[in-house]
Amino acid sequence: MARTPKFVYYIRANLMRLTPKFILRSRLKNALKEVENSPEKEYLMSRVNYYNKLQEGATLPDDAPVLKEHTLKNKKSGSVYFYDSYEVTRHFPDHLRWLLKGGDVTTVPPHPTIVKSRPIDGENANSVLLKLNKVRHFIFVKDKIPFEQKHDKIIFRGDANGKPARIRFFEKWFGHPKCDMIDTAGHSKNPEEWKGKGMSIEAHLKYRYIMALEGVDVATNLKWVMSSNSIAVMPRPTYETWFMEGKLIPNYHYIEIKPDYSDLLERIEYYNNHIDEANEIIRHANEYAAQFRNKKRERLIQLLVMNEYFKRTGQELSDAH
Repeated sequence: MARTPKFVYYIRANLMRLTPKFILRSRLKNALKEVENSPEKEYLMSRVNYYNKLQEGATLPDDAPVLKEHTLKNKKSGSVYFYDSYEVTRHFPDHLRWLLKGGDVTTVPPHPTIVKSRPIDGENANSVLLKLNKVRHFIFVKDKIPFEQKHDKIIFRGDANGKPARIRFFEKWFGHPKCDMIDTAGHSKNPEEWKGKGMSIEAHLKYRYIMALEGVDVATNLKWVMSSNSIAVMPRPTYETWFMEGKLIPNYHYIEIKPDYSDLLERIEYYNNHIDEANEIIRHANEYAAQFRNKKRERLIQLLVMNEYFKRTGQELSDAH
């Protein structure tokens, strides 16, 4: 399983900060040149333009901070958001201005802002996606259990405290013999019979169907579920991250159910009786998830997203070229 322990993440993150800026400027210059001659240029730019929908002439407020002020001391939304964004911004000149909003972002900011998550529908151009909090969100697995050999039940473990979509799911299906579900929130007003302990990813993989339910924003487990031989089951997503949840195709990458969960058992029974179709969904999901596992390409796309952010907000990047 490709999970990075937190202490390893922080060691790497702090070692990263030791690289001299002039080396990083040279890397950026070479990376931008590499794109021009890459056979993947169309693919790369399609992702860049998906994450960054800003048009030329987008404006930042006069008091937008410069990159020089982006330090661990001045972090406002958690060290992982500092480290993950700094890994990219450190390649650019200190005078460039930007806005960063960490955490689970569910609304579109009034100005062009780097975020982890955004609403899928509506005008969301001011929400520019970067790969943030990746130590928690970007986990992938190597699943050796074939779909046919897994339990034909539905598994869910997750915090349902104050999360309406998850509460509705518990209200609808808790106690049903086909649903193994636990609210892992330590303290909440939810019924006591819902509550219990979490479960390892390895234990989840013994089940054919894993619920991927949005909490505050996206379903955190969706990435690793789609890299497994189990199938993500969920209503159509309403938020997206670097994983581009808005590009997922229902019943091609995951099993879609109604927002009120009323057809859950019907949909599961269908795929229990159509194993070949279930395995096709798994194949498509695995292919989709695989594109995020190329670390070099992922870094390059992030650099391109930030490069376009500065260009489209009318800023001079001459120091970076």
